[in-house]
Amino acid sequence: MTRIGALPFFLAIVAAGAAAQSVSQPRERELALPIGGTAGRLDAITDVAGVEVGFTTLIEGEGRLVVGKGPVRTGVTVVFPRGKDNLDPVFANWYAYNGNGEMTGTTWITEGGFLEGPIGITNTHSVGVVRDAIIAWETRGGRRLVQPWQLPVAAETYDGGQNDINGFHVKPEHVLAALEGAKGGAVPAEGNVGGGTGMTCFGFKGSTGTASRKLPDAQGGYTVGVLVQCNTGARNQLRIGGVPVGRELADTLLACTASNDPSVAMRFARRCAGFEVPGEQKLSLPFGGSLEDGILEEGQGSMIVVVATDAPLLPNQIERLLKRLPGGLAREGNVAGNGDGDIFIGFSTANARAAQDSAPSAKFVSNARIAPLFEATAQALEAAITNGLLAGEMMTGAEYRRLYALPVGRLRAIFAKYGQPLEK
Repeated sequence: MTRIGALPFFLAIVAAGAAAQSVSQPRERELALPIGGTAGRLDAITDVAGVEVGFTTLIEGEGRLVVGKGPVRTGVTVVFPRGKDNLDPVFANWYAYNGNGEMTGTTWITEGGFLEGPIGITNTHSVGVVRDAIIAWETRGGRRLVQPWQLPVAAETYDGGQNDINGFHVKPEHVLAALEGAKGGAVPAEGNVGGGTGMTCFGFKGSTGTASRKLPDAQGGYTVGVLVQCNTGARNQLRIGGVPVGRELADTLLACTASNDPSVAMRFARRCAGFEVPGEQKLSLPFGGSLEDGILEEGQGSMIVVVATDAPLLPNQIERLLKRLPGGLAREGNVAGNGDGDIFIGFSTANARAAQDSAPSAKFVSNARIAPLFEATAQALEAAITNGLLAGEMMTGAEYRRLYALPVGRLRAIFAKYGQPLEK
């Protein structure tokens, strides 16, 4: 992970790749949450051999929003299907559950059936920079082997609530750092990192998450890994393992404005404790909404999901896998709203050289045996969203807008209340 920051209270160091969190939090597997399935060794997308993940995290400034200066709370996430040194394309497909968002390069994936390079994820207004930087990186030294032109995948969710999104702070060098620093074989960083730095998930801070599920040998022993950038969901919708966690925390650690300056508008219809303004009239707007922005529907947002598997699947079968992701999203409690850009992409690392041989052959799982992969995909998404929430840390962004982390310490009591005590 590359983290670049210059806040008054700290100066972050620059490092790259799949790094550990600065503050270690338990993940869904350690808590034995009743999500189902068997996690892989890492419980991460990097359980699929060859997959590499890289981040650049940009955190700088605080206080009032000054377009072009900050505060900055954003970044870039990249995923390589076979690693940055392996140029072999993979069978792939994509699916839009609700299309109020962007993912470039998908027209050719639908037509040709292959993903020919890395996947980039960032904020809504930096998609073009990420796409162009991937092209610049791919064409250095004539790296690409399939076509002389590049049609990279770059996807987004909106971080304008925390970040100076119109300041265009993601630069080509940040994308290149994430690409060069991508690593496999470890759990990628989660929470407030990469493209998910400024996002919110079910009313809590936390966005980037990953998980995996491994099938038993009798079902092929295949692994499905998921990486998610979550920026959607209302607090009261959140469910984990069927338990209404969000409802139990409906009045706890709500997003707020951490300033007692009356000229700073209350974006979340409330000021944080200790920042109240006597006599101030509170606005009755939904969570995260504002009349100024024209966003009034509670829980609107987006989610980008990357699915990797070592199961030998054809492009149409990968699409079938992706169409099971809404099941995982519903298990977590969310149904895509009008403002959601819930866009998914998946690939299979099996069938090497299928895009390069003049007369290739391919193996694939029969439709009669594919159902366990469907269930594993839904489980892995629920687990990935949960891991992103567990790793989230409190953040105060533009205009003093504060998002709190999920209070992990309260989960044990909540699950016990609903008859599902967690293992100690």
